[in-house]
Amino acid sequence: MQKILIIINDAPYGTEKAYNAIRLAMNTIKFHKEKVEIKIFLLADAVYCALPNQKTADGYYNIERMLKYILKRGGKVKACGVCSEARGIDELQFQEGIKLSNMEEFAQWSVECEKVLTF
Repeated sequence: MQKILIIINDAPYGTEKAYNAIRLAMNTIKFHKEKVEIKIFLLADAVYCALPNQKTADGYYNIERMLKYILKRGGKVKACGVCSEARGIDELQFQEGIKLSNMEEFAQWSVECEKVLTF
């Protein structure tokens, strides 16, 4: 099974980098579920993607729902603990299935994955 790490650096809304990264992950799982393992690491402002109860306008993409799709299908999502602490959200409850992590685990994921993509 091929392991793919997707690193997201941007906030969930404002640019479309997080949206495009997660959309790629969703479609990779949808069309290649038996062949791949998807891991997503949230860095910098992307840690906001992990927060629950996101309310978006009708017809606008919702990062929370997109990440739930990935998690329900076996994908793994971690958020940088230092980045979360710097933004004052390390004590908040993240979406179910998303945990705070650290640079040691980020480095481990980077080494064990055959492909590493950054957004």
